[in-house]
Amino acid sequence: MGEAPAFLVDELQDGPVNGYELKNGSCKTTTTIGDKTYVITGADDGTLSIEVQIFDRNLGEWVHPTVLGIKPMSCKGHSTVLLEDRILILKKGSKPNDQIWFLEVDTPYVRQQRKISGSEVVAWSKGVIGNAEKPVVISGPSGVGKGTLITMLMQEFPSMFGFSVSHTTRAPRNIEEDGVHYHFTEKSVMEKEIKNGKFLEFASVHGNLYGTSVEAVEMVADAGKRCILDIDVQGARSVRASSLEAIFIFICPPSMKELEKRLRDRGTEKEEQILKRLRNAEAEIEQGKSSQIFDFILYNDNLEECYEKLKKLLGLDSFITAPLKSAAPREINLPMDFSVSKTDDKIIINCISSGLEKESNNFRITLDISSLKGGAPGRTRGLELS
Repeated sequence: MGEAPAFLVDELQDGPVNGYELKNGSCKTTTTIGDKTYVITGADDGTLSIEVQIFDRNLGEWVHPTVLGIKPMSCKGHSTVLLEDRILILKKGSKPNDQIWFLEVDTPYVRQQRKISGSEVVAWSKGVIGNAEKPVVISGPSGVGKGTLITMLMQEFPSMFGFSVSHTTRAPRNIEEDGVHYHFTEKSVMEKEIKNGKFLEFASVHGNLYGTSVEAVEMVADAGKRCILDIDVQGARSVRASSLEAIFIFICPPSMKELEKRLRDRGTEKEEQILKRLRNAEAEIEQGKSSQIFDFILYNDNLEECYEKLKKLLGLDSFITAPLKSAAPREINLPMDFSVSKTDDKIIINCISSGLEKESNNFRITLDISSLKGGAPGRTRGLELS
């Protein structure tokens, strides 16, 4: 067994808040939890992602963990604060929306991934001030009118709702743009990300993978909008089993006879395709009603009435005619110089102004961490400023 490296000897007994600069211009912090010391290192050139290593004192050796989540870019320095099952990282010299991160070391998600991989795992998640509205999962058989209902919702409230951009392993078609119509990716990459829990739902269609990633849903919330997921029952089942908190709504036809009439009235499909859709619809309706996936079932007998019921479920009843745009997450703007302390569920950040009269321009930011929600592989939300 090896010994702890020299730079750790004086640091192992430090308190939960630390951060120091190294001679080569990088910043390295150490946080000890039990027999493990987590060493977080980042260069100051702003081009490299922050790296994580673990020194296991019980084994007397370094452990190189599997690092999940989107890694934060490096910065001009950082400080760390030990929480119960994660480490809070406050970055220096970063953009206001990129200054708060969490390294999860013993959250349920990390424990699950550690069990799957059989090795040490940590996971990054971005810290966000405030909460986002729960995403809305809308499912229903083909021809039931769910697409029309969603279009009506988007047209009446264009600034409040948004769609996540799905991933696919198929090649883009002529007019399709990466990141707009789909996120086009390699099959091996998507399979690895599915294994690492980064997808809420996925399916294989004609040899290609399609799916909704956690990151795609989070990006809609980051833009200050509420995400709508238009997916089938199987996809809804997968999302329900994930860590995402959402509202699940199933749109049901008044009868199979009416559904068949709507499909035939389209005049766009052959008889064989119509019969296949009807068979699939029967199975989906049975699952939608009995599977305990959905919070609400709406019967689309009359389109306008069904739409009003949908708005009511989402808190957008007829009294709201001009809703305000959903507020984007608040940001924090830390100066280059600050010190950090922790008291109960409060993180106290004492900021030092760069002005000439520093004493009079110093200020304090308090982060309330008592209501943290979510986490890897998505965002950690619920931080509050005071």
